[in-house]
Amino acid sequence: MLTRRAILLSAPALPALLSTVIRGASRPAQGAQSPIVQSEFLFETAPFPSVHASTIAETASADATKKPGLVAAWFGGTREGNPDVGIWVSRRIGDRWTAPSEVATGVQPDGTRHPCWNPVLFVMADGTLTLFYKVGPTPRTWWGVQRTSRDQGATWSDGTRLPDGVLGPIKNKPVRLADGTIVSGSSTETDATPSVWRIHFEISRDQGRTWTMVRPAAAEREHDAIQPSILVHRDGALQAIGRTRSGQIFETWSKDGGRSWSAVALTRLPNPSAGTDAVTMRDGRHVAVYNHTPKGRSPLNVAISPDGRAWEAALVLERDPGEYSYPAVIQTNDGLLHITYTWKREKIRHVVVDPSRLTGVPMADGVWPAGK
Repeated sequence: MLTRRAILLSAPALPALLSTVIRGASRPAQGAQSPIVQSEFLFETAPFPSVHASTIAETASADATKKPGLVAAWFGGTREGNPDVGIWVSRRIGDRWTAPSEVATGVQPDGTRHPCWNPVLFVMADGTLTLFYKVGPTPRTWWGVQRTSRDQGATWSDGTRLPDGVLGPIKNKPVRLADGTIVSGSSTETDATPSVWRIHFEISRDQGRTWTMVRPAAAEREHDAIQPSILVHRDGALQAIGRTRSGQIFETWSKDGGRSWSAVALTRLPNPSAGTDAVTMRDGRHVAVYNHTPKGRSPLNVAISPDGRAWEAALVLERDPGEYSYPAVIQTNDGLLHITYTWKREKIRHVVVDPSRLTGVPMADGVWPAGK
């Protein structure tokens, strides 16, 4: 008999018919060959009423089970932008997530407290887990901070402010190229009314000690775009996609390891000015997690592509009314996809997907097919 604790099955042992068990609620799988292996909340109760902008990373196994270690972070507090908003972390040990722990606040030396924003977890080549996040009154005036952990997120260093002009990854994880170069997607929002949004990339060739900034080429029509995710193609090309105010997900391409980028253009995938994330899987396919709608933050969808251009409908994670947004997605060493996202600004949901069961249906003109 299944308990209320969510059970994670290894990919080879997946039965033909799966049920997912969510802490506090039962959720049936989406068909006999559902790619969803597990769905759960990271916590049921917490000392904050509002959460947003989760991130997830794989670390070394944290216990004797030798299952992939997972660490998740998000910002939480009274509400987004309130000074009491800090960065919270939870670690998966065995089959359970630890209680949320606040690891960073925006308290300044003079006692002033600012809100924290948009944490991003990234594992450096030497295994050091790095937490990037932003501190400041608003996204127009925030600055980048980082902390590090050498024990899989159990303890953290003091916060170190990034150099002026370096914000760090603004929402989504960087990528590490074959030569060790780290390419981080970032963006800025100006003080103008309305604010002007522009993406850029921060590149490090010395494991994050120093960074250089690269902007995409100018376009005939500039699109307000922020929060890039980076895909790595088989031929070495990089593709960044993400959020815009133009009603569609943007893309820009680099053929030289991130040293230069094409002008920002729009894809056929809709975007309601909401955060997205994407990852390139080991089989070469690309996965995008986003709200496939021109307005609102439901549904929350998964699309796949062999080339980053032709996207196919693969999975709907949420379709009920409410906000399901700001996803983060990684592929762990066991081949499974792990997705976290904001659930109604109240909780963070964690969904595990078996990518061998992700099958795509073409989307004519970017329209999600009925029944998928």
